[in-house]
Amino acid sequence: MFAPNQILKTAAPDFLKDLDLTDDELLYLLDLAAEVKASPGDYAHALDGKNVGMLFEKPSLRTKLTFELAMKQMGGGSVFLEGPIGVREPLKDVARNLDRWVDGLVARVFLQTTVDGLAEWSRVPVINALSDLYHPCQALADVQTIREHFGVSRLNGLKLTFIGDGNNVAQSLMLTGLRLGMDFALACPEGYLPNPEIVTQAEGLAAITGARLLITHDTAAAAAGAHAVYTDVWASMGQEQEAVERKRAFRRYQVNDTLFAQARPDAVFMHCLPAKRDEEVTDSIMEHPRSVVFDQAENRLHAQKALLLMMLT
Repeated sequence: MFAPNQILKTAAPDFLKDLDLTDDELLYLLDLAAEVKASPGDYAHALDGKNVGMLFEKPSLRTKLTFELAMKQMGGGSVFLEGPIGVREPLKDVARNLDRWVDGLVARVFLQTTVDGLAEWSRVPVINALSDLYHPCQALADVQTIREHFGVSRLNGLKLTFIGDGNNVAQSLMLTGLRLGMDFALACPEGYLPNPEIVTQAEGLAAITGARLLITHDTAAAAAGAHAVYTDVWASMGQEQEAVERKRAFRRYQVNDTLFAQARPDAVFMHCLPAKRDEEVTDSIMEHPRSVVFDQAENRLHAQKALLLMMLT
C-alpha cells in the first residue's frame, strides 16, 4: 500500500502536458493507480478537506464525472463551472479568485494557452483535462489499461497504433507511449499530421528508449503487428464546421474488421470516446471481444485519483 501521507509529490507544480511528469513519476503514478483501483477504501480519506475547481469550456461525460467522483471517493469535493474562460473577466483575475477558494484547478479548454495562463496566475496546481494540443489524463488511463490487459508493468516492445487525426489524443499517446518504451505508429491523411514540435519531442524520446516511431499515410503498415489499435472521432469538438471535409479526408482511415486483422491476434481496440460508430470505427469493432474502450473509461477514474493524490496531498 502507498501510505496516503507518504505519496510522492510531482516535481512540477502543474500537469499541463504529458512531459510535466518525470519518467519515474509516470511509473509511480501507474503503480499508484493500480493500487487505488485494487484497494479504494484505503484512500477514502486521503483528500479530506480538499476541493478542486473544475473549469470546462467543452462538454464532458467521462472527464467531468471521473474527476468529481475521484474527489468525492477520497473525501474531497469539487465545484463546477462551464463556459468560456477569460471572456467575462480576464483569465488572470479568474485564476486569482479561484486559488483563494480551492486547492487545485481542473481545466478542459479549447486552447493550450488558456490552461497555461491559468497555471501562470494560479497559486494552486492546475491539471489539463484536455486542450487542443494534449489530453494527458486520457493517456494515463490508456497506458494503465494496456498494462492491465497484457499483464506487464513495463511496456517495452509493445506496439501502439493510432489511426486517424494527429490530434491532441494522438500527441499525448505518442509522448507517453514512447517514453514507456512502446513502439508508436500513427496513420493519418495528408494535412492532418501531428504538431511538428511535438513530433520532434517524440523523436527525442524514441532515441532515448529505443522505441520505434512511425508516422505514415498507410493504415496497413501502421496496424501491422500492433498490440493496440486506437482511434478517435474524425471531427472533434470545435471542428464541427469541418465535418464534411474531414469525413471525405478520413474515409480510408476507418478501423474495421479488415484493418484490425492486420494487428496481432491478441491485439486490443481502444477509443477515448465518444465514438461515432460506423464512421471512424465500425460497430463490430466497438463490440469486439478485444475492445477495451470501457476499461479505458473506467481507468480514467483511477489514473486521475493517482494524479490528484500526487498533486494535492
